[in-house]
This record gives sequence, structure tokens and C-alpha cells, in this order.
Amino acid sequence: MSADTAAPLLHTPLHALHLELGAKMVPFAGYAMPVQYPAGILAEHRHCRYEAALFDVSHMGQLQLRGDDAAAALETLVPQDIIGLAPGKQRYAFFTNAQGGLLDDLMVTRRADHLFLVVNAGCKVEDTRHLITNIGHRCTIVPLPDHALLALQGPKAVAALERLNPAVATLTFMTGGDFDLAGAACFVTRSGYTGEDGFEISVPADQAVALARALLAQPEVKPAGLGARDTLRLEAGLCLYGHDIDERTSPIEAGLTWAIQKVRRPGGERAGGYPGARVIDSHLTQGVAVKRVGLVGLEKVPVREGTTIVDSHGHKLGRVTSGTLGPTVHEPVAMAYLAVNHAAPQHEVYAEVRGKHLPMRVTAMPFTPHRYHR
Repeated sequence: MSADTAAPLLHTPLHALHLELGAKMVPFAGYAMPVQYPAGILAEHRHCRYEAALFDVSHMGQLQLRGDDAAAALETLVPQDIIGLAPGKQRYAFFTNAQGGLLDDLMVTRRADHLFLVVNAGCKVEDTRHLITNIGHRCTIVPLPDHALLALQGPKAVAALERLNPAVATLTFMTGGDFDLAGAACFVTRSGYTGEDGFEISVPADQAVALARALLAQPEVKPAGLGARDTLRLEAGLCLYGHDIDERTSPIEAGLTWAIQKVRRPGGERAGGYPGARVIDSHLTQGVAVKRVGLVGLEKVPVREGTTIVDSHGHKLGRVTSGTLGPTVHEPVAMAYLAVNHAAPQHEVYAEVRGKHLPMRVTAMPFTPHRYHR
């Protein structure tokens, strides 16, 4: 949120609990959010990689699309196969604009009688308006401001959660179902934003604190804030909207080709028909001039967002969109957009940091292996 915004910060249902746990609160997407707890970002990051961490992501937007035409309607706004999404299955998707850029990325799950969407906090107002304006005549859009969202992430997340309901262990990566947890009727998906196994739990707001306390009472679980969430997702090679992808980025430039199913690509049964399809189809068939790559620093200096990347002659090749010193990999890692002729793995480039050219090597992502439960 910009400093000149006068509107008071919104609070998630867990706000008082964060303060009780000693969280350092910061403004984020119009909300007061915990950036870290007393243990610190490094400890929270490592706890998620080896045990289980609980994140409050209630600032995200949750919506239902209801009606027999909802899946076909949503396909007019995204290049994903929504019609073919089976009940209980979840899919990563993105809204596109007429220029083939990304308006937001989101998660879509088909439930028994509706589609369940989770959108980014900073985009949820615009996304809701986008849905109502474009497909509101074909389906009913139901925002869920009365629900909180908790993310339990890490290799021991399943051990902790199945003590509250053993049936959650039957879920596999990118599937969801209805479960009673600590007396609350929840919708749970086995998914997340850390590269680890884990769950995202939609829970009625008035029962969120009780559920969070029940989870934090498990020996594996500790709270984690936005700081660790960012370093975890970066090591996992996952994009952050507004940084690594935005309305000027094509999904093909962003390396998200995998998220466009064959049925929606050129020659597919339901190709096109969404905003920017012509641009994206041309990128799919003819290629792009720039692409998102992973970079590993060859010196122990973190390279931050906005840093210019140059070749050995000092000619600009692109810029860093996210960067940190990876707490798991113990080396500087970054994502950047580079000209494709410099984007091959093992290619050496240089980051301009305080007048120095620091060597970095193009590398495949993720920087640390995904450990999803498939």
C-alpha cells in the first residue's frame, strides 16, 4: 500500500492472535499483516522446510462462481481448461488482458455445485469487478468476505492436520474437499505457495482463531509471516503477482506455458476465446524475445528486485524481479527477465550492484526441489 493512502488498514480475523504471538505487523495490500514473529524470518523459513508453518492468508480474495454455465463462462476470461476440471480438482489459472498480459493469477477448484476461486489480495476488488462485468450475466459471483484462509505448509503439515481430521490425508496435490476441523466446516485444498506439501484451509471467519489455535497447539506447527512466505516461494520458483508477473507480462514470457492446457492452445478443441488469445497464441507458436529465468549468484551478495542485469560488455540484458539470499540453498537466488539469447542454462551474466558487476549464472527453477504430495 502506498504511503499516501489515508484509508485505515484492514484487519484479518486473526489480527489479535498475531499481536498476542508477538508479530511485527506491516501494511500489505491494504491490510495489517504479520511480516515475522519473534523467531525471525530465517527460523520461520527453515521451520516450514523441515516441520510445519502456519500462515494467515485471509487477505486473499475468496469467491464462488455459481450456475450451470460457470465453467464455460470463466473460460472466456482465462486460457485454462475449466470445463474439463473434474469435481474436487484444483487448477492454477490467470486472467489475461487484450494485450496478452496478466491481470492476476488465481486458483480454481471445482466443488460439487460451484467453482471456488482464490485471487490475490491486491487484485481482489478489480478481479471481482472483472468477473461481474464480463460474466455476471452467465453465472452468479459470490465473494466470501466472511471466510478466513489459513495455509499450513511443510513436510509435517499432514501429520498435524490429520490429528484434527484423519480424512485430510486422502487429499493429493491440487485436490480439495470438505472437512470438519476443530468444530468448523472447512474447505481444504492440498496446495500452497512454498514448494512444500501442505494445505490451504477456507474457514468461517468467526471460527478462524479457534482453528489457528488448534493447529498451533500441534508440536510440529509454528506461525510464519509474509517474510518467510516470500523467501519460500522464491526458492520454489513461484511468481509473485505485481513483481514477477503483471499486466505487461505474457504468460509465455513468464514461463507459464505449462499452465495452458492443450485443449486451449492453437489447434485445440477450445482454443482461444479469451482476452489476448491472438497475442498469446503467437507467442506459443513463434516464441518470445524475453523470458523469465532463475539466477544464482556466484558471490555471497543478495541481488534485489529492480537490479539491472548486463552482459560481460556492460550491455543491458534485463532486470531482476525478485531476489534474496536463499535460506535453504545458502546462496543468492533471483528471478529475472532476460533476452532469450542470454537465457540458456549455465549462461553467465552480471548484476549491477553499487557500481560492481556481480557474476550470476542462469539456472533451472525451482532452486530447491518441490515436495508436493502427488
